[in-house]
Amino acid sequence: MSRAIPRTYWVAGTAVLLALLFAAAATVAAANGGTAARPAPAPRTPGLHSADAGFARDMAVHHQQAVEMSFIVRDRTQDEAVRTLAYDIANTQANQRGMMLGWLDLWGLPKVVADEPPMSWMESSAGHGGHAGHGPAKPGALMPGMATKEELEQLGAASGRDAEVLFLQLMTDHHKGGVTMAEGCAQQCVTPVERQLAQGMVDAQRAEVTLMADMLKQRGATPRG
Repeated sequence: MSRAIPRTYWVAGTAVLLALLFAAAATVAAANGGTAARPAPAPRTPGLHSADAGFARDMAVHHQQAVEMSFIVRDRTQDEAVRTLAYDIANTQANQRGMMLGWLDLWGLPKVVADEPPMSWMESSAGHGGHAGHGPAKPGALMPGMATKEELEQLGAASGRDAEVLFLQLMTDHHKGGVTMAEGCAQQCVTPVERQLAQGMVDAQRAEVTLMADMLKQRGATPRG
């Protein structure tokens, strides 16, 4: 039986929509030079190992897994609230991923750097907010918050309530890792539109973490850890 979509879902959805609209408006403003009367100076292109480029590369990978998990659970449950949340996450994060990969192309930078460990761009921020203490990824996961191959297989094999609970737990962990990364960019990235997008991610994903805690409670479960 499907459940009514919680009121907090609309709060989270609104936060996501506002973040995307704000980022899009900022992109247009940047492209137009800020004002017609006094064009803004050309922004400095981020370097290969800058926080701007590192965040774009890592968060693109992080987002891709969220999209994958959302599509998996969509086919494993008929619950309206979970399917709607999964669709929103997949749509939002796929769009954001496209923006970040587009920036890398605009900057003339590769989407993958062979000798760059995941999250290495955050280590330099230890003196600027302490984000180097984000904690290691769990064994088998590429970055903090990400699910392992075994967990993805478990989600794909589950159905009904079991799939709903596992998805909400995995996505809660995923969002918490993503929030830490986005906070790092909001403090360390120098590209204004990217910093704005990162802050939008922080706000929206925190709202969704609260929403998912409520949804887990409705199913007699709790977030992991």
